[in-house]
Amino acid sequence: MFVFVCARCEAELTTPMSQVALPAHAHQSYGNGAQLPVLMESGTFAVDPDPWGPPWRLWDEIDPAEAEARGVYAPVHALSNGASGTIVVAPGDVRGTRLIPEKSGSGGCCGLDGSDGPNMACLACGLAVASRIDDCSLWQAVWLFPDAVRRVPVGGAGVMLLSWDELIEEGKSSPPFEPIITRGSSRLGSSHYWSWSPQWEAAAGRALAHLLAASEGRPVTVPDGLIAEIFQRALNALLPAGPPPRRAVLAGPGRLAPEAGADILLVPVHPRTGRTWTPADPAAPAYLVPLPLGVWAWMASVPPYLPIPSSGGIPRDVLRDDPLPPRPAYLFQADSSTFQHTLARLPAVPSSPWLRDILENLPQHRSAGLF
Repeated sequence: MFVFVCARCEAELTTPMSQVALPAHAHQSYGNGAQLPVLMESGTFAVDPDPWGPPWRLWDEIDPAEAEARGVYAPVHALSNGASGTIVVAPGDVRGTRLIPEKSGSGGCCGLDGSDGPNMACLACGLAVASRIDDCSLWQAVWLFPDAVRRVPVGGAGVMLLSWDELIEEGKSSPPFEPIITRGSSRLGSSHYWSWSPQWEAAAGRALAHLLAASEGRPVTVPDGLIAEIFQRALNALLPAGPPPRRAVLAGPGRLAPEAGADILLVPVHPRTGRTWTPADPAAPAYLVPLPLGVWAWMASVPPYLPIPSSGGIPRDVLRDDPLPPRPAYLFQADSSTFQHTLARLPAVPSSPWLRDILENLPQHRSAGLF
């Protein structure tokens, strides 16, 4: 367990917490006026390995060699010139800080967006230490700046690292649909709507980038059902038709060995270590596409919605939802920002001009409803 302290005066700024993997949706901007919940679970923190926050540099101001040295292989709108290693925590886990009124954020709509740099200061010495984010369409979080805080080990039992089998036994999964609260409304009041989960859209954006890189410019097929609903439409639109397709299948803990002949495996990411699940004895090398464990677990055990019999009643031992859960009235769209962020940083891009073309044509793909 750790606490974060002010780098200047050593005052404690957080409660004790343990490290987890950075969520795929950490920097997602979702919808318009949506009131997103807190990003991090209480008692946890994550570290962003990439630079985050202002100042920003437009792509035209950056030498391609410099961008490639930073692991960015294709044009993006702008790159952060802030520090790498920023720490994100839940707002409720922060202690001994105050807001900086003049840093409320010029770009915020309904709250703080961090666009003006650190907006929280150490209460003891006044050092700017963090940015509070709570604007509409952004995940609520506090981002601690690595040059302003220090991580200190503290006593007490840490969180036990669960094995893959133990994680599966917990049975935690993330449903693909959820009610989205609009800003200023009460929870599940009149101002909410059912939508595809923002977490699923971000997870799909990251996974779709990997699927395209794994395709080698050939068509890709995914399993029928929910997985096809998430990926197949975009894959068909972004990849050429004709060549023999590469096959992607779901693989992971608690499942049979990956099917023979599978070229791509959709696998879970450990929620604490961030490590991707790997087959113990793969029959043949396959590209591993990462999915958050909660998303993967739902895909791996989609609950069947049994239809109403055409005649007679439903058998006494059959359970079903009545009515079926609400679901969106529109097709799934992967999060374009997460997709762009991921694809631009994949090493396959420099040797695959067609991947760069996809990124350059991203506005047209958005207009076509793929994102």
